Amino acid sequence: MSHEVLFQALSDSVVGMDEESTRTHSNQAIADGVDPVAAIENGLVDGMNRAGTLFETEEYFIPELLLCSDAMYTGLDILRPHIRRDSAEARKKIVIGVVEGDTHDIGKNLVKIMLEAAGFEIIDLGRDIAPQRFVDEAIKSGASVIALSTLMTTTMDAMGEVVRLLQQAGVRDRVKVIVGGGPISSGFAKRIGADGYSGSAPAAVKLVQQLLSGVAA
Repeated sequence: MSHEVLFQALSDSVVGMDEESTRTHSNQAIADGVDPVAAIENGLVDGMNRAGTLFETEEYFIPELLLCSDAMYTGLDILRPHIRRDSAEARKKIVIGVVEGDTHDIGKNLVKIMLEAAGFEIIDLGRDIAPQRFVDEAIKSGASVIALSTLMTTTMDAMGEVVRLLQQAGVRDRVKVIVGGGPISSGFAKRIGADGYSGSAPAAVKLVQQLLSGVAA
């Protein structure tokens, strides 16, 4: 099996929500001496990107996207241990979580899945997280981005507090802040001084990539 055919099989396995097929082709990649980084990027990540497009066009919904992510993680678990440490580029870190007072985390989890698929290192704080903890973790880990989520209007102010605390700590210039969730808008993001707003998981990936490449969002 050529590398291109194997990559396509991995991609198809992910978008097809087929964990067993992903496992088989990931093991095949290792057996054939395929570069695991290439297999991840051209196979697993490609499949997850395709799933994200189907989600955006409403051909896939949350259950399908979660099943695709299960297949992707099955492959990652097999391929990642074979990546040579000296060949792996340092990945940008993103701190993500649901703000204090809210426990709705499906949207946050979808964004996490898509960002991991795009190659970012995710520090998932979970849900109901105090503003100071986001800032402390970003400073401690050297994260480039903080991603904040909420589905409740009563907790939106916590997002602005994160921005304020970053400024107070003197690190606002090196940490981007993105926000999202049902009641959030680009106008709200601008009002609190966040760097951007995203209305979907695939869009969040594009936003982060733009912000970290210096392109205006």
